[in-house]
Amino acid sequence: MPNPKGNPDNLKKFTTDREEPLTEKMNIRMTKAMKEAVQQQDDPPEFCREAIQEKLDKQKKSDT
Repeated sequence: MPNPKGNPDNLKKFTTDREEPLTEKMNIRMTKAMKEAVQQQDDPPEFCREAIQEKLDKQKKSDT
């Protein structure tokens, strides 16, 4: 029996226009100050993805 208070739009499949779909999740621990600073960003998840990718790119450059 469906939830009478449910939203049928939530049942639609998520789509993205990225080259690679965002299929994986990761939990991290951080300080309260870090969390507050990240949450102040316009788009916190994208901010974190960009920061991680920037660090990975920088590390890849230094390895070569």
